[in-house]
Amino acid sequence: MRRTNSWKKWVGIAALAIGMLGMGTTRGNAALSASTQTAKVAQQNPKYEAWLTKQVHHKLAMLPYYGIFDDLSYSINGTEVTLNGKVLNPVTKTDAVGSVKHIEGVTKVNDNIKVLPLSSMDNRIRRAEYRSIFGYSDLYRYAEGVNPSIHIIVENGHVTLVGYVDNQSDMQMVYMRANAVPGVFSVTNQLKIANTKTA
Repeated sequence: MRRTNSWKKWVGIAALAIGMLGMGTTRGNAALSASTQTAKVAQQNPKYEAWLTKQVHHKLAMLPYYGIFDDLSYSINGTEVTLNGKVLNPVTKTDAVGSVKHIEGVTKVNDNIKVLPLSSMDNRIRRAEYRSIFGYSDLYRYAEGVNPSIHIIVENGHVTLVGYVDNQSDMQMVYMRANAVPGVFSVTNQLKIANTKTA
């Protein structure tokens, strides 16, 4: 909370300074909106990207319909944010873009989020994968919390595992149990060990 308040204070001071400097400019220069000028100053601040990374991560993690069967990722370039991933419901895509768009200083959100197609076969696989992986007592902890550690993406019978586990043994166990589900065409393991997590 302290970082957010200090950033807001800094943005306010920057906007005020820009406004004072703009008093002596021509009408053409004065036509730039205060928000655009503030964003330019923010882009030059070396601390802004680190602050923005934390804000985007928090906004996505707190989406109300973001769950185990969704996967969202992002990249940041100055004041632009690019959102990637696959989600079950269109509302998750809409909420993700909207929440990031309203973060202070963000000038553009590139939406590369795909809504997964409706499929009764995929829904059956999702339920079976959940039972197979998290029904195993040693792995259930990865399904707990607001933002689960493991996400299971199912598209046209193909399964992709994304997220983080504590160790190599758990990673192998998740992959093995995902492969044990009947009717799955393939399983792609993109899980990582938690201590390699950077965001």
